[in-house]
Amino acid sequence: MKNIPIYNTFIHPTATQKVNEVLESTFLSEGKIVQEFENKLSSYLGIQNPVAVNSGTTALHLALDLAGIKEGDEVILPAQTFVATGLVILQQKAIPVFADINYEDGNISCASVKQKITPKTKAIMCVHWGGYPCDMDEILLIAKENNLAVIEDAAHALGAVYKSKKVGSISDYTCFSFQAIKHITTGDGGAIAFKNKDKFKEACSKRWFGINRETAAQTELGERNYNIETLGYKYHLNDFAASLGLANLIGFKERLNHRKEIVNVYNKGLEKINGINLFTYQDDRESANWLYGFHVENRLDFIRKLKSQNITASVIHQRIDRNRVFGGITRGLINQEKFDLSQIHIPIHDNIGLEDANYIIETIKTGW
Repeated sequence: MKNIPIYNTFIHPTATQKVNEVLESTFLSEGKIVQEFENKLSSYLGIQNPVAVNSGTTALHLALDLAGIKEGDEVILPAQTFVATGLVILQQKAIPVFADINYEDGNISCASVKQKITPKTKAIMCVHWGGYPCDMDEILLIAKENNLAVIEDAAHALGAVYKSKKVGSISDYTCFSFQAIKHITTGDGGAIAFKNKDKFKEACSKRWFGINRETAAQTELGERNYNIETLGYKYHLNDFAASLGLANLIGFKERLNHRKEIVNVYNKGLEKINGINLFTYQDDRESANWLYGFHVENRLDFIRKLKSQNITASVIHQRIDRNRVFGGITRGLINQEKFDLSQIHIPIHDNIGLEDANYIIETIKTGW
């Protein structure tokens, strides 16, 4: 009986050739391959003005920096996320303010966001949980009424669509992850999408120490001619990683459609099983389906039952405000508390076939 893990790492068959070509060139740093990768993200996936960086975490941090978040500013976010979403706020010496989520889908609650706004609030950082887009119209309206920046943590949401708009073309800043188990991997890496072209240009400079490669030409002395005016970072992606990303972009839309097919099988097979409460999704948006989650009764027994049949079921990211670095549990997040008690995820990835999906469903139907 084969093992069915919760995640997998997809590597396209052409990746070895593409990576070897970069190795043979001996030019491994940021160059034309990174630019080609960015162009492909834009033309193929509809991501607006993408700037490739070396992780999803640095994408989030750079977005905060570019949004002008400073010491003492407040940034509203959900606790239902990975710790990176909150840690980058602390890196800016800003204050993470945790809002409640929707019990039905795990995304940030707009009603809770409104309640959390103070004169110190400067940004809303929403997380598209599992790849399902947040209520962006409402979030953007709240932001406009209160003069707030919007930063989308789209680490799960590459290829997602909200009301016919690609995630990566909707708000001020959208941050993606290309970490090993994401839809597309560059080994580790990320990107930020920008609606504002000036912010895009600033990001191109800030990701490499604050030096603009296009204007900082080499002199006869062999050194680039530059004069850094603002703090920058070593956040750029390199050609070695970008070549892997380019290979893994091949066939991405087909793989995304395959995930949708598996989701449809899961939805149909699990919707009437006692003890399972499927997440509720709206028809005006399309999830990237990085995760397949739902609520389950007797969760530990459920995990053990699937494990006995070589299927991994897992809680994914308990509320991050339980970490002391954030100052302790935020009281009053009622939906978050309920979500924590029953959320579970079963495998969905490129290696899950219809036979696997049906085997998982039949295993669950036997009870736990």
